[in-house]
Amino acid sequence: MRTIRMQIEYDGTDYSGWQRQPGDVVTVQGEIERVLGRITQEPVSIDGAGRTDRGVHARGQVASFAVASEMPLGRMMHSANSLLPSTIRITSMRQVPESFHARFSATSREYRYVLLERPSAIDSRFAGCSHGKPDVVLMNRLAAMLVGTHDFAAFSKETPDQQGTLCTVTEARWYRSGRFHVFRIEANRFLRSMVRFLVAGMIEVGMGRLSEEEFSRMLVDGGRPASLVPADPAGLFLWKVRY
Repeated sequence: MRTIRMQIEYDGTDYSGWQRQPGDVVTVQGEIERVLGRITQEPVSIDGAGRTDRGVHARGQVASFAVASEMPLGRMMHSANSLLPSTIRITSMRQVPESFHARFSATSREYRYVLLERPSAIDSRFAGCSHGKPDVVLMNRLAAMLVGTHDFAAFSKETPDQQGTLCTVTEARWYRSGRFHVFRIEANRFLRSMVRFLVAGMIEVGMGRLSEEEFSRMLVDGGRPASLVPADPAGLFLWKVRY
């Protein structure tokens, strides 16, 4: 058996998230497994570094799988890309030690959230919208609070396999890129919908609908206003995974 590491990019708009689901639900993992199984003529189960939600994209998702096939990896990748939908692309494939696991071997993950101030008929597929000009200086003050080890329970949806709610954030900041505001965050782990809840909270403060103190209190006591919902998944990208 060979252990193979892949890097993948995808437009998540039309998928019910990364993770394989039963029945006819179309997911990114399910599509890749289907195609690799067809090519290698054996069952293929892949493990991803991040379980992105419905509608979330990836520039640098990493996945690994074990396969008995001796097919050259260049041919395997070319064949897979020719069969995959145009919204999923494997950008690299290489053999790694058997001990490598895309999820558990990762030391950190980087996400980026792209934000527009006004809706766009073209860019809205890959960006959220604040529907107004937010106070980005204030939002960067909030981002600075996130660095370090904190309990992010207030900024997550609980899942059955969630092992605690402590995460260590090494970088969090907003910057401008043309017409877009971009939020970059890197941490050792992320909870379900954590980045989208953080972005939503910062936008609410930046637009004057939530106070800085209320946002800070969410980090401390774990409570979340009922009105706070995750930011639009269209703006979120799994950008890079580090090992």
